[in-house]
Amino acid sequence: MSSPERYLKPEVIRQVGRLDLRAKFIVEGFLAGLHASPYHGFSVEFSEHRKYVPGDDLKDLDWNVFAKTDKYYIKKFEAETNVTGYLVMDLSASMAYTYRQELTKFEYAICLAAALGYLMIHQQDPVGLVTFDTRIRTCLPPRSKRTQLGAILAVLANLKPAGATDIAPCLHQLAAMIRSKGLVVLFSDLLTEPKPVLESLHHLRHRGHEIILFHILDEAEVHFPFQGIIEFEDVEDHRKLTLDARGMRPDYLKSLADFQRLYREECSKANIDYVPMDTSVSFDKALMEYLLQRQKRF
Repeated sequence: MSSPERYLKPEVIRQVGRLDLRAKFIVEGFLAGLHASPYHGFSVEFSEHRKYVPGDDLKDLDWNVFAKTDKYYIKKFEAETNVTGYLVMDLSASMAYTYRQELTKFEYAICLAAALGYLMIHQQDPVGLVTFDTRIRTCLPPRSKRTQLGAILAVLANLKPAGATDIAPCLHQLAAMIRSKGLVVLFSDLLTEPKPVLESLHHLRHRGHEIILFHILDEAEVHFPFQGIIEFEDVEDHRKLTLDARGMRPDYLKSLADFQRLYREECSKANIDYVPMDTSVSFDKALMEYLLQRQKRF
């Protein structure tokens, strides 16, 4: 793996202390490594495109063409449409969990949000930041100036996940706050009852917003590698439960699969992009999801 691409790995980016550098390295690694696109090989017409040359503005790259052809092309005639983005971050205590990965769920989400903010600003898209737990805590209005990236990163770098969360009321409040249609990018482990959350996501869609839901879980929450008698503690209400890990593993994995299937199906019905991620997955998956969603807006 080349030097830039290695920064797509969570265990490598953990070694970079500054969030602005993490964002920069993740995006540069993504751009360097896009040849691994699973959409490689599709045919496409290039009548309105020309090949990218060094010095061209990244915002003019056609990511949809790249995903199909593995080549960089610039849109020559298509009018540029800016997408207003809202990065929405769950501050719940459960996001602070990690079992054996280098990054907690929260640190992983922060890196993703920082990289997406970096990408949006460099595409001249206005981007804002919203953080919440039981209520909305931070709201930076969307702007496209380069200074906005510094403002967003300054907030993200100082966030600490703590306490309970109440996702649905916060998303309903957000739907009422946002005046113009935009792209809402939500980062959460969704560890709460799904029905109210799905209703709040439908509210956002009803208001005309596009949504990408990054469902971020720890690698251990996805694969359940535990053995023997284990004491589990709820990080938000501190209830404890002692269980035979091996005995409960099949039921746990089935419950998780059912939970994710519910989100996937309900989000699909509402044209919401549901993207399950875990903290062992490289960051390029999330960045490609954003770029493909952005492409739909043209």
